[in-house]
Amino acid sequence: MWPLVWTAMRTYAPYVTFPVALVVGAVGYHLEWFIRGTPKTWVEEKGIQELRDERKLQEQAGMDGTQVLSLKDKLEFTPKAALNRNRSEKS
Repeated sequence: MWPLVWTAMRTYAPYVTFPVALVVGAVGYHLEWFIRGTPKTWVEEKGIQELRDERKLQEQAGMDGTQVLSLKDKLEFTPKAALNRNRSEKS
């Protein structure tokens, strides 16, 4: 008798597990809303990209857009060993 029961359970498993999973999911969903509160109390947070863009705009607000570093000035901040590896000593 047990082999027939196990065969039936294995055959009809999707038909049994789907409603069970649906009930468990619905209960969990409503329990979470009960614990957290209603969505009206949520404040929509800004994304990382939006926060970065706003910060960059605030940094540039007080700066003069025409005063930029030349490429030679920017190269001084890079390690000398990496730049001079393939150059000759004369230049």
